[in-house]
Amino acid sequence: MTAASTNGSCCTPESSCHSGESAAQAGEITTTYKVTGMTCGHCEGAVNSEISELDGVVSVRAEAATGLVTVVSRAALDEAAVREAVDEAGYELLGPA
Repeated sequence: MTAASTNGSCCTPESSCHSGESAAQAGEITTTYKVTGMTCGHCEGAVNSEISELDGVVSVRAEAATGLVTVVSRAALDEAAVREAVDEAGYELLGPA
């Protein structure tokens, strides 16, 4: 008997498994923004920290190499608030990627 066919399994009938938590749970919104000026891990941390403080933000992942910042939130975020957070970190938000 496989894990997918046993009662109490974490797997769905379609055989996809989950651990109980993921980057974006049902009802959460994932938005990717383009940010200029990030060059290193410190930059990523500064952007992550500022955006994480916005109401409704579940997770943030900034990548200096690509200039992309992926934000998971409980509801759509106000772009002006995201722009202000990125500005506070010392970088420039170009907009959604």
